[in-house]
Amino acid sequence: MAVPPLSITNPSNFRDLAANVRSVRVRPHRLFRSDHLGALDADDVRQIRALGVRRVLDFRGVHERTSAMCALPDVAVHSLAIEPTIVQVLAELTAAGHRLGEADVVRHMQDTYRGFVRRSSPQFARFFALLLASDDPTVFHCTAGKDRTGFAAALVLHALGAGPDEVMHDYLLTNERLKPPAFVWKGLEPHVARVLWGVQPEFLQAAFDAIEEDHGGLDRYLRDALGVGPRERDRLHALYGAGAPDQS
Repeated sequence: MAVPPLSITNPSNFRDLAANVRSVRVRPHRLFRSDHLGALDADDVRQIRALGVRRVLDFRGVHERTSAMCALPDVAVHSLAIEPTIVQVLAELTAAGHRLGEADVVRHMQDTYRGFVRRSSPQFARFFALLLASDDPTVFHCTAGKDRTGFAAALVLHALGAGPDEVMHDYLLTNERLKPPAFVWKGLEPHVARVLWGVQPEFLQAAFDAIEEDHGGLDRYLRDALGVGPRERDRLHALYGAGAPDQS
């Protein structure tokens, strides 16, 4: 069943996780990925509330979260804080006078994604534990909804049985959806900044390569590092996949 597109434009990277998957059935209007919810206007709030969202899972770090608190009322907000190390690394390099090129940003972005696997697995394990607790309509997000959120979405889609091409397609849609920030990153040329504010297959692949190296594959990573073994995957399917009743 085709999932109708959403008309929400702010946050610009808000989308139904079910909308771009065809090989397996993902239940519509249960899992939404997004950029942050700290700048919603009244129409944004109305549209998101109309989707029945009752739970927000926030991957932003402490300063990100406190500077743009969730503006969606009457929802349970869970902090799964992963600090944005790429911001600190690039700021320090540019402040020290380094002239960064596109390849430099790609390399540091790949390090960030490896860090999701090697330093932030407890947050992603808690993410899955919350998803497994109930099928409340849920938004999961970070600041731009592209890196921490993109990795989380890839894990969920894989756990539900989506193929690698569909996982990557959902990930790369950020490049069509996300509005670039109004400010200009000090010390970065515009073409270099565009690398930072987009996604590339090499970013997500760096995480997958770290998973393969450290855990022997995505399925073992889900089971051993995130606590999502066969029983939990069956429950994910029952809540969000082919076993879930269609209430769309």
